Amino acid sequence: MMLLLLAAAAQSVTPPSPVGPPSPEEQRWERCVELAVDEPAAGIAEANRWRMAGGRFFAEQCRGMAYARQQRWVSAGGAFETAAREAEVARDRRASKYWAQAGNAWLAAGEAAKARSALDAALATGTLKGLELGEAHLDRARALVASGDLAGARGDLDKALIHAAKDPMAWLLSANLARRTGNIPLAREHIARALEKAGDDASVQLEAGNIAAVARDEAGARAAWTRAAQISPDGPIGASARAALKQFEGGE
Repeated sequence: MMLLLLAAAAQSVTPPSPVGPPSPEEQRWERCVELAVDEPAAGIAEANRWRMAGGRFFAEQCRGMAYARQQRWVSAGGAFETAAREAEVARDRRASKYWAQAGNAWLAAGEAAKARSALDAALATGTLKGLELGEAHLDRARALVASGDLAGARGDLDKALIHAAKDPMAWLLSANLARRTGNIPLAREHIARALEKAGDDASVQLEAGNIAAVARDEAGARAAWTRAAQISPDGPIGASARAALKQFEGGE
């Protein structure tokens, strides 16, 4: 469940023309996005051709999505930023979405400072609404945590929980931050919400075990870590869970 930019990119896939019959530009955008998702190399080639033919920020966003599909996060971040800046010059409302996509890509690239700058720009427009607003706050919280600003992250997470309450990652990250800052009652409350929404996610079970351990709930920690190891037997989360369980060996 942890960051996959493709999911964030998909939520911002909005055709250039929101009403009326499809325009030639809208139709080309849709074809480009289909290629970006299904055949990213072909999507990049189409975006390049369209850019040369005057595709502007629509072509740049398509290129960014194709890069994201290839997990070329730095290239994706750059493409989304270019799209955002050009949309701003054109006074197009999609600029905020492109900035949010750029922030998500920079997070995936491990560039917390660039992510925060892009997400600041996305949120400063005041045009993001609903889930998109919540996800932007969630991503900025992640960037702030990566930068060591835990207090700032708390504020963004609180807003994410209002606007993206259906996203289990919001509850997971809120619980994790609460544990790290010593607010165990809040951590337990929010990890319970994450478990309700994504109990089959290994990262949620791992954090549930971490919180239970800090709360001196050995049975709860054992159960959650065991479940995390079962869900992710070959992945790094499962390895972390098994390592945590070793502290109980020999104590029975």
